[in-house]
Amino acid sequence: MIGVGNPWRGDDAAGLHTARALRPLLPPAVEVLEETGEPTSLLDRFAASDVLWLVDAVRSGAAPGTIHRLDVAAAELPAELFRTSTHHLGLAEAVELARALGRLPRQLAVFGIEGADFSAGEALSPPVARAVPKVAALIAEEVDACTKRR
Repeated sequence: MIGVGNPWRGDDAAGLHTARALRPLLPPAVEVLEETGEPTSLLDRFAASDVLWLVDAVRSGAAPGTIHRLDVAAAELPAELFRTSTHHLGLAEAVELARALGRLPRQLAVFGIEGADFSAGEALSPPVARAVPKVAALIAEEVDACTKRR
């Protein structure tokens, strides 16, 4: 699992907070990482994974705290959801570049938490803070189901 975000831009840190909330819910053998979303490091992580979950903040116009789950194997990741990136290439572009290069994991689910405040600062807005443990629990359930199938 990779939590993506910028710890200094409010709700943009939702993925990082989710990774921290998820660690105690998973077996030690399941790797939980925090990334800033820098595309080349994500490409390396994608290529090294068979099954992967990503969490990042999104901005689609939905209510803050809304949880989006996207199956990347089924469809392209909508770039318009992931416009909160501080990099020239955002998460959606990194995923689609990995797809074009044949470096996507066999199974990749992306959870987006709808953000409200992306201004400078470390605090999450209340709706995003409430969504973080919900996403962590959803991913823990999916990881459990996945590991039982193996």
